[in-house]
Amino acid sequence: MAAKHPDRLSQLEEYRYRFGRGEQERVIKILNSVASARFPDARSLMRFHETLLFLRAFPQSPAVVRKTENLLNKFWERVAELRHRGIDLSSWDTFEFSGVAGTSMEDTLSFDVARWLIRRMPGKVKIAWDNYEPGRELGATWPRFMPLLEDDAYVEADTPWRQWLEAAQGRKSAGPEWLLRRIEKFPLSDHDKAELYDSLRLPLRWDIGNARISRTRNWERKGKRFYHDVPLISRSQVSLAEELTKKPPTLIKLSHKMGERVMDRIREIMLVRYRELYGTTLGDPASVVRADVDRGTSVYLWNLPPDRRLPLRAYVAGFTVKNGVPINYIEAIGLCEWMEVGFNTFYTFRGGETGWIYAQVLRCLCHLMGTTGVSVYPYQLGHDNEEAIDSGAFWFYRKLGFRPGRPELLQLVEREERKIAANPKYRTSARTLRRLAAGHVFYELPGSEVGAWDRFSTRKVGLRVNAAMASKFGGDARRMRAQTARAVARSLGLDISQWSSAEKASLETFAVALALFPALSSWGREEKDALVRLIRAKTDRDEMRYLHLTQNHGRLRDALLKAGSSIELLSHGSSHTANQLSP
Repeated sequence: MAAKHPDRLSQLEEYRYRFGRGEQERVIKILNSVASARFPDARSLMRFHETLLFLRAFPQSPAVVRKTENLLNKFWERVAELRHRGIDLSSWDTFEFSGVAGTSMEDTLSFDVARWLIRRMPGKVKIAWDNYEPGRELGATWPRFMPLLEDDAYVEADTPWRQWLEAAQGRKSAGPEWLLRRIEKFPLSDHDKAELYDSLRLPLRWDIGNARISRTRNWERKGKRFYHDVPLISRSQVSLAEELTKKPPTLIKLSHKMGERVMDRIREIMLVRYRELYGTTLGDPASVVRADVDRGTSVYLWNLPPDRRLPLRAYVAGFTVKNGVPINYIEAIGLCEWMEVGFNTFYTFRGGETGWIYAQVLRCLCHLMGTTGVSVYPYQLGHDNEEAIDSGAFWFYRKLGFRPGRPELLQLVEREERKIAANPKYRTSARTLRRLAAGHVFYELPGSEVGAWDRFSTRKVGLRVNAAMASKFGGDARRMRAQTARAVARSLGLDISQWSSAEKASLETFAVALALFPALSSWGREEKDALVRLIRAKTDRDEMRYLHLTQNHGRLRDALLKAGSSIELLSHGSSHTANQLSP
């Protein structure tokens, strides 16, 4: 920055958290001063960028919104000026700082996202050949589309893959469009097409330019805004217990067209941050709901389409916007009254009412899903996640009322709390935080069974099923599905001849899990009928109906908890497992 403004950027960073009488004028004055400055390096320009985004999301006044939007809309010119001066911008190519207008990105995308991006930015997406070292995967796949390639790929060590692609599509500078079109036309399911493309591990590169897709400009320009004239709500001011006992927020069902726009938005949001989540890539536009929860904050949530759902759990994904600016993404996976929640606030906005916004997200999720028990993944707390360790993420959840599910971790956190009470200056070490992040933390709403899901995981259910497959069916999954489905259908007294193919697949999925339970013949008629409705509901347009049905089937809940809470997995040779495979 110019020498006459050595401290203006630091002042702006400080004043973004100042609210009250006269603060908006000071912010505008500093913005005007910094706007005329010349930034000497990439780091200072990025600090300016992040501060502008924060002010756009948490503005003191309409004037602050107008000024930040003007600066952000032209920000690509500052990036171009730094590049023209030969300044290295590689430090921006990270999870925290990627996606700035005027930069380019490179990533290995899934089939669904690559197809969407190419349609979104036609002619601008290239194969990053300089960072690609293809091997057998191309020789195994490309002969489907390129005659006589086998004569080269199967026996030669120096196959010129790029030359083959350019020849096949009839032009130089071969891009990925031709390949995507060939795969799209293949007589395969969407799942199999994705598997075929993903096996190529094809790196793509695209220039963001000054597009709205950039992190710099990906905010809504219309809509009612909230202006802050008092300090932001701190985490210590948030009572999760009080928030979750308030009247549930209104969930507004969006039209299919609006839902498609939301799906485009979340793909943009995730793409420019080098993130891809199962539910943000494959969300169902017909299922999108929105909750406007006050203070300029809206939460968007949706489910997966029937053909992409998880076998047992129900899935919800979403994101939150603050004054039209995306500030986080959300994942919740539920079964019966329990759900696991992933909540990631983008780096730029972690000083902005995160505790209060998290509470509103949980209000929306609990209302939509009907769940009363919440758990948080160890990764969110810091397990294999040094960023969460550095930020002390464990204490964010603990101070909201979450408890560790493992007794030894609960004892450890209570010892830490006694140390903090005795010495307010005490800080938990990174080593201890890593230990605390080794297990899930839980929060139960009033009336729910405390500790019921502490030891449960669908992974345990899956591993037990696979151990049974090895023992009873010689590792043949197809045979296991078919035989257990027939056994379950007999036990339930089903005629599935009129069932759809999706409903039959759902029956096979449940059958392999039901094989672990006590004989279904001991279940009452009402319990069996409820189970049948539940199995068929897994394929309904609204997956929440399925989840709500699991919440009303006590016998199934107890059996799932038992199968997924065992400390020791059954061995491959367990005769007990084999006995359970004939319901």
